[in-house]
Amino acid sequence: MGKSRSARRGQADAAVTEAVDGGIAELIPDRDRRRAWTLLIDGAPQSHVDLDDPGHLSFEYQRRLGHVIDLVAPPGRPIQAVHLGGGALTLARYVAATRPRSTQQVVERDAALVQLVRRELPWDANARVRVRSTDARAGLAKVPDGWADLVVADVFSGARTPAHLTSTEFLDDVRRVLRPDGFYTANLADGPPLAHLRGQIATAAARFTDLALVADPTVLRGRRFGNAVLVASDTPLPVQELTRRAASDPHPGRVEHGRALRDFTGGAQPVTDADAVASPAPPASAFR
Repeated sequence: MGKSRSARRGQADAAVTEAVDGGIAELIPDRDRRRAWTLLIDGAPQSHVDLDDPGHLSFEYQRRLGHVIDLVAPPGRPIQAVHLGGGALTLARYVAATRPRSTQQVVERDAALVQLVRRELPWDANARVRVRSTDARAGLAKVPDGWADLVVADVFSGARTPAHLTSTEFLDDVRRVLRPDGFYTANLADGPPLAHLRGQIATAAARFTDLALVADPTVLRGRRFGNAVLVASDTPLPVQELTRRAASDPHPGRVEHGRALRDFTGGAQPVTDADAVASPAPPASAFR
C-alpha cells in the first residue's frame, strides 16, 4: 500500500499509508520542519519524529517524558533504558541524541510497524537501540534484574492502554528491572471522572515510595480527556526541577506530588491483574 522513500524520490513531502498489525499507519509530513513526520494509527496520533533534530519533541506528553529523561542522571551521562511501546521510536531517538552511548531496549509488539519505521524513518545505525517485536510485558520479563536506569511505558492498542499493563503485578516486574535509584515513567490517558488515572496513581503508590504526576491543569480538573505523565521511584524525585521544566513548556503543565497527589486519588484502590481493565477510549473529538 505504501512506497519507500527511495521509490518516492523527488516527493519528500508525500504521505505514506500502510497496513500494519495494529491497523492503518500513516506517516504525515510536517510542513514546518523539513524532515519531520507524524505517525498516526487508525487516525490517532502516535509519534512525531524530526530526522534532522531527534532532540526535538513536538507532542506535549512526549516533552514531559523528555523532562523525566533529562532528570534521570546528570546531563549527557549514558543510561540504560527500556521503552515499552515504540511507535516511531521518538523517545529512544531522544535518549540517543541527548545521552550518547546509552543502551536501550524497545519493546514494540507491532512488527509490521517496526519495519515501516525502520524503512521510512531510519534511526542512527550507531545508536545502541535494540527493538523486540513482542508484547510489552513479555518483553519486560526478558530484561535482567536491576538493568535499567529508566523504564518508559507508552503502550496503546486502539488508543487504549492494555489492561495487563495497569496492575501491581506489572509494576512488580518494572521494579525488578529497575536499579534501586531508577525511574519509572508512564504516559496515561483519561478523561472525566478520571477513575483510571486515580487508580493508576494508587497502583503506583502501592509499589513505589515517591510519585509525581505532570499534566495540563484542565485534565487534572477533569474538564477534558488528555494525557498525564506519571513518574515513580524508590528514591526522592527531583520535583522542583520537574515543576520548573513543566511550567516552561509551550502548554504549561502542573506537577502534583506528595499529599496533594495522595488526595487526588480520592480513595482509589490499587489495580491487580484480577480486576484490571484497559484505559478508557478517547472521545471522537480528542484528535480533531
